[in-house]
Amino acid sequence: MPSDDNSRVILVTGGSGLVGNGIKIALGNDRYNLSRSDEKWVFASSKDVDLTDAVATQKYFESLNPSFVIHLAAKVGGLFANMSNNLEFFRQNMQINDNVLASSLAVGVRKVVSCLSTCIFPDKTTYPIDETMIHNGPPHDSNYGYSYAKRMLDVLNRGYTQHYGVVYTSVVPTNVFGPFDNFNLENSHVLPGLIHKAYLAKEQNTPLVVSGTGTPLRQFIYSVDLGRLIVYVLREYNDPSPIILSVPEEDEISIRHAAETVARAMGCDRLYDNTKADGQFRKTANASKLRSLLPDFQFTPFEE
Repeated sequence: MPSDDNSRVILVTGGSGLVGNGIKIALGNDRYNLSRSDEKWVFASSKDVDLTDAVATQKYFESLNPSFVIHLAAKVGGLFANMSNNLEFFRQNMQINDNVLASSLAVGVRKVVSCLSTCIFPDKTTYPIDETMIHNGPPHDSNYGYSYAKRMLDVLNRGYTQHYGVVYTSVVPTNVFGPFDNFNLENSHVLPGLIHKAYLAKEQNTPLVVSGTGTPLRQFIYSVDLGRLIVYVLREYNDPSPIILSVPEEDEISIRHAAETVARAMGCDRLYDNTKADGQFRKTANASKLRSLLPDFQFTPFEE
């Protein structure tokens, strides 16, 4: 059933996004020495296949006959979109995930690495969060559809690994940033949103206005660092249990620090709108599992 060892096709679903491009850049950088002559990487986007369609998904997988899959594809949206369409986010992501894993098994994929999100963790929990806490309680109500669908990937991974002897596992990155990010002000994450706002502020000769006090803390991971780590997980990590991919807890920085860094780079002043809510103060993730496996991994400093 598995593909021939001489033809190691690695399929990346959702490969045109932030994380997919992080992997692509990492593979192409001689500094990291990740490229291998016996690997053919295919970065697929929604233009190539509709992963909500089971028949189309299996046909696409059969056409490529991959040995390995990195599953990044998902239906995503901003806060308002999630709150308004939790059922649709749940159903579509469940369809995508089920189709990808079922098609992977059907064509003999030996290993799948799927990407989860820190939003899957319980809303009411203690910090720092770690991999053992994913199912300890319900996620935040605002995006429960997306969060539960991502959680079910962990359940599917365990089932496939137990029943078929494959290695289907997952990674949980913290706040990712880097080239090819989503800079849409309506649904971007905090850092690309700040960059877009700073660009507009510079253009209009006005200060960068930051919502809230800037005190919340976040762990930011550069997309190329994340790409390097996902390649490591694909090649070396053979446990179906998820692994958090994050900078250490001590590298957590405030939104204020991030905003000041962006404003300095863009050459604009900044103001904090204290009438706006700060959001969750911290979502600290414990990366000790990763550190035990890669104690010497060097993360790109945030200011770079």
